[in-house]
Order: sequence, then C-alpha cells, then structure tokens
Amino acid sequence: MGINIALPLYIFSGGIWQIIGQTGAFGLFILIVLIVMSLISWGIMFNKWRLYKKVEVQNTILISSFRRAKKFSEVFNQANSLRLSPLAGIFVAGYNEIKDLMAIKGNENPAPPEKSPLNSDEISTVEMTLERVAAEEISKLERYIVFLATTANASPFLGLLGTVVGVMNAFWSIGERGSASLAVVAPGIAEALLATIVGLGAAIPAVIGFNWANNKLKIFYDRASNFNLEFLTRVKKELG
Repeated sequence: MGINIALPLYIFSGGIWQIIGQTGAFGLFILIVLIVMSLISWGIMFNKWRLYKKVEVQNTILISSFRRAKKFSEVFNQANSLRLSPLAGIFVAGYNEIKDLMAIKGNENPAPPEKSPLNSDEISTVEMTLERVAAEEISKLERYIVFLATTANASPFLGLLGTVVGVMNAFWSIGERGSASLAVVAPGIAEALLATIVGLGAAIPAVIGFNWANNKLKIFYDRASNFNLEFLTRVKKELG
C-alpha cells in the first residue's frame, strides 16, 4: 500500500493552514516566537493562579493562628509548615530575631517577656528584619511576572514586524509579475494579517495576566505590611 502524499497537502489546503504553508522563513520564525511566548505566558499565568490561591489560604491560616496564640512559640511550628505563605516567613524571621536577641540577654525563650524585655534599639532591629524578609517574600511571588510584561510589550511589535515583511513580499510579487491582481497580492497580505493577529493574541492575555498578578502582589504586600505592624505591636506590648 503506497503512502498517500496528498495528505500533507490536504492539511495545508485551505484557511489558516494554507496561509502558514505559504509563509516565508522569516514570517514563520516570527510566528513561532510569538506562539512560544504566548504558551510560556499562559503557563506562568496558570502557575501563578494556583500559587496565589494557596498563598491566600496559608496566609489566612497563619493570621488566625497568630491572633489566637498566647505565646509566639505556639505559632512557630505551624508557621514553619506554611512554606508558601509570606506571612509565615515574616513570622519565622521575626521570631528567630527575637530569640537571638533574648539569647544575648541570657534568655532563649521569647515567651515570658518579664524576664528580659527588649529595648527600643532591639525592637528597631526586629522591625528592620521584618521589612527585609517581607520584601524578600514578595519578590519570590513576583518571579517570572516580568515575562508577562515582556510578552505584552514585545508581541505587538513582533507582529508588526511580520506584517511589514508580509507587505514587502506582496509588493515584491507585484514587481516580479508586473501585476497588481488580487491573486498576486493576497498571499503577502494574508501573511501580514496573520502575524498581526498572532501578535495581538499573545499580547492581550499577557496584559490581562500581568495586571491581575500585579493586583494580587499589591494585596500580598499590603497584608505583609499590616502583619508587620501587628507583629511589632504585639512585640512592644509583650516584650517591650
């Protein structure tokens, strides 16, 4: 039984496949780059959606546990288990900093405040530690978000580049054949429009995803800042 060589031609026999089949090497390169960028952007958005959902749950658990606990040490073990929560990372860092300061004073347990209260300089040290760790935790959540901005900004220009090349091909065909008929112009124009469509198709979801992620990061940053204040307020009341 012979191989049906008409099958590949049939696949590219009409519509968008025919346009792709007639696209030049440079136009195909632009299309491949745009498709790859779009796929990576969708992967980042999906992963961030899953991650941020877990972060919100763990943040809620940490805050609830922190407000219920009578001692810092009661929250420590649970905070260590909440690996994705930036608030848990802030708490662990703050707790360890207090523990180190207490150890210098000869009291390794920060639970009973009356034995070794912290002075204003030591509380300032705890505050700086909380701010530093909060920035580090938020930066972890920001990872790869910049690629969405890159895709949103670069994709329309890459599509425009493909459009220009397609139009150039159309005019080149007119010059070669000496005719401006639709049959001569159409392939180049179709290639140009396809590059524009793919460029916008990559850019628009990336813009939406970038804005959504930035809004989520702002919420996480605000919650981290509020938790820092709540943690410091409790430190001043119990250990100050």
